[in-house]
Amino acid sequence: MSASSTDKGLLTPENCAVVFIDHQPQIFFGGAHIDQQDLLNNALVLAKAAKIFGVPVILSAVESKGLSGNITQQLLDLFPDRKPIECSSMNAWDSKEFIAAVKQAGRKNLIIAALSSEVCLAMPALQALTDGYAVYAVVDVSGGAGAVAHGAAIRRIEQAGGVSMTALQVLLELQRDWARKEHYEEVMTVLEEHRCACGLHRVPEPE
Repeated sequence: MSASSTDKGLLTPENCAVVFIDHQPQIFFGGAHIDQQDLLNNALVLAKAAKIFGVPVILSAVESKGLSGNITQQLLDLFPDRKPIECSSMNAWDSKEFIAAVKQAGRKNLIIAALSSEVCLAMPALQALTDGYAVYAVVDVSGGAGAVAHGAAIRRIEQAGGVSMTALQVLLELQRDWARKEHYEEVMTVLEEHRCACGLHRVPEPE
């Protein structure tokens, strides 16, 4: 995927889609390399970034009725009109419905977060790359069985041509310029609510 599909290498609200794969309660327990609350917090930062900037969102779940439960309610609440795609395979890219949703989004840059990193993230990410998509793996919204497993999965994706990012990085890249006031208050609210301001503080307006 050439850099021409992005704004000189950067993501914008117009050139990407966000994909959440298998963020289900039972699978959260498998993300041993990261605290579960931190993982959920980061997932909400990513989800709110997509919602604020109107980025297409795809939700999928694996065996929700018999194995892993529904997608975590906080994500469902943010996208009440978005029905999760039900998959039987650990590889969402095996699902025709999932691929149809990706194509319908009409974006060649896929920001993917999944549980678990070494399975549900790596497999669709690798196949999306071979199908001509650019893949941005959100490392802190994806959880592995351990640090070694998570790291190996991310390296495999990167070696295949994918890019790793964090949820905060996605949010700030979509905002990009503080002079853009359309979503300024919403972005600042997310930074404050999720304690990810990283030194960014509101500056009082001059009197």
